[in-house]
Amino acid sequence: MLFLTFVVIVRSSVAQDEVKVRWVIDGDTIILADGRHVRYIGINTPEIEHEHKKAEPYGYQAKKYNEKLVFSKTVRLQFDKERHDHFGRLLAYVFLPDGTFINKAMIAQGYAYLLPQKPNIMYAKILLQTQREAMSAKKGMWREIAEEEGGYSGNRRTKRFHATACPFGEKISLTNRVSFKSKRDAFWAGFAPGKRCLAGKIIRNQK
Repeated sequence: MLFLTFVVIVRSSVAQDEVKVRWVIDGDTIILADGRHVRYIGINTPEIEHEHKKAEPYGYQAKKYNEKLVFSKTVRLQFDKERHDHFGRLLAYVFLPDGTFINKAMIAQGYAYLLPQKPNIMYAKILLQTQREAMSAKKGMWREIAEEEGGYSGNRRTKRFHATACPFGEKISLTNRVSFKSKRDAFWAGFAPGKRCLAGKIIRNQK
């Protein structure tokens, strides 16, 4: 019985689906022809304007590049261990028929950064290596990064980092805490910024 359960889990983690893209919402979210919303696994892109919030730098560039890659095209979806997020969106790695890995392509151009989210970490190492290459080449958002005084505190368990002075950063236990001198160092190590503090502003909006 235990063996059968294991087989089912493995098969579900590599399950795939092919479907046409009807609409591109932003740099990391699309709508399929059958109406399902898909959130790309393992990456995050700057926000576009929504709900009275201003667009973040490179938000619309990320959306435009995503449209160029997948709009009105048939894509192959590959799933990891968890199929949906808390919004009910389908979580997937997205590939074109020619093998182009969309999640990776968005990071390669500097329009997205690695967003580790256990247990969906099948391609985390590949995405991190791609991010480091984009950072070294100063692609997209990596041309300039808004740093905060005082450094940053990362959480080894969640792979998120915060400005050291941020209340969320102060709550990280000493066991899980790791310090970074710069935001760039944190990204290089594979940590993603906590959205609810200054660390979440990779590049400041122009005033």
